[in-house]
Amino acid sequence: MNATLIRSAIHIAAISGQYLATAMFIPAMLDLYHGHDDWRVFALCGFMVGGFSLAAAMATRAPNPTFNKRFGFLLVNVLWAVFSLVGAIPIYFADTDLTFAQALFESVSAVTTTGSTVLVGLDSAPPGLLIWRSLLCWLGGIGIVALGLFVLPFLRVGGMSFFKMESSDTNEKPFARLASYTRAFLAVYFGITLACAIAYDIAGMSRLDAINHAMTTVATAGFSTHDASFAYFDNVAILWISTVFMALCSLPFSILILFVARGRLDALKDPQIGVFLMYLAAFALAVALYDHFMNASDFPTALTQSFFNITSILSTTGYSSADYTTWGPFVVLVVFFATFAGGCSGSTAGGIKAYRFLILYNVLRTGLKRLVYPNAVYSVRYGSKTIDADTQRAVFLFFSTYMMLWAFGSVAMGALGYDVATAISAPITALSNVGPGIGPIIGPAGNFSTISEPALYLLSLLMLLGRLEILSVLVLLMPTYWRN
Repeated sequence: MNATLIRSAIHIAAISGQYLATAMFIPAMLDLYHGHDDWRVFALCGFMVGGFSLAAAMATRAPNPTFNKRFGFLLVNVLWAVFSLVGAIPIYFADTDLTFAQALFESVSAVTTTGSTVLVGLDSAPPGLLIWRSLLCWLGGIGIVALGLFVLPFLRVGGMSFFKMESSDTNEKPFARLASYTRAFLAVYFGITLACAIAYDIAGMSRLDAINHAMTTVATAGFSTHDASFAYFDNVAILWISTVFMALCSLPFSILILFVARGRLDALKDPQIGVFLMYLAAFALAVALYDHFMNASDFPTALTQSFFNITSILSTTGYSSADYTTWGPFVVLVVFFATFAGGCSGSTAGGIKAYRFLILYNVLRTGLKRLVYPNAVYSVRYGSKTIDADTQRAVFLFFSTYMMLWAFGSVAMGALGYDVATAISAPITALSNVGPGIGPIIGPAGNFSTISEPALYLLSLLMLLGRLEILSVLVLLMPTYWRN
């Protein structure tokens, strides 16, 4: 491996660390205003991380190499590792009484917008800690969208490499310069966050709750300021507002930018949007009808609860408004399978994602046609585009690796002594960046506070693997990658 690439990756990560250190002063000022002693922790961590990052940036300063695949793989891993470690520092030193494994798990969960938590007593937690968790989620969401739109398509391991910055129906570039596209994305991301916060505030949330939940809703992260999550509010309007914004932020941000900034209605024809909305509606309606007929629930209430919780799972947000595992075995199975699905490519949602299911279906259909007409020429389509062999191979490689990692994680959790429900759901909720699992420990009524440290390290690794689309992490384990 060229030492220049390592130096450049460290340099960029150090600069990013300075931005994260600056963000620590936001919770410091909030705690100072509310008279909580944790302001000293955030302020001191901000100065220490900022100083160390500045020194590292100065020591590694030099012209950066041309961006290529080898540098891209290294940079992605270094950035997410640094963000996770830096984010854990104030959580560990704050008045939380967490071990380092727990603080790191909380930070990784935030940065990867997973939403699993080891914290209890959130209702009485200091405001600085709450806003720091939400900030990590919100900033992680920005990084995830940028990763999916710009980096992973170039590396050919995730995102829609044939989509890039174009609409799904035309080859016209929506913006002449990348800088313009980036500014438009940040404006849309911030605008949606602001709209969500205002809607929550009008619906009855406190100002601090509205800000925190807006950041974690738009990032599809799921961190709440209350142990009971959205069950705390008992407000139908809040549930539907959250449902709409979770679904919106599961759509490709490139599509949202084209629609908002350029008025491109045709951009909404992207096939994965239809697939995502279709299985969201199917799952939610099935659960609502089951709850209504089997549990004698009021249908409007069942519909509200079903759409909120199913959207939360499919968008990989991880909020909960009720313990849906008590609604019946059918609901548990639907939730479990929904954990795999995820949202759309280029969004903050995790999971396998709708476009991969669509490509897998079209590959299967084409393969069956070739069994009947072996000499015919068929192409695998995605809307109006033809899927090349490299993209098909990348989709199958991701899917098979995803399943193998889930199997490995489940066996490892079982070896650590956990029950079957926890052992099979914890790895998949980490890989899909969903948040809650099933079972009595990590279900929607529980959390990860009682999970052992070895299991927390394992799940932290799986969260990072899932967020970075697995292959971009595993490629670093290949000896070939490190050879010059």
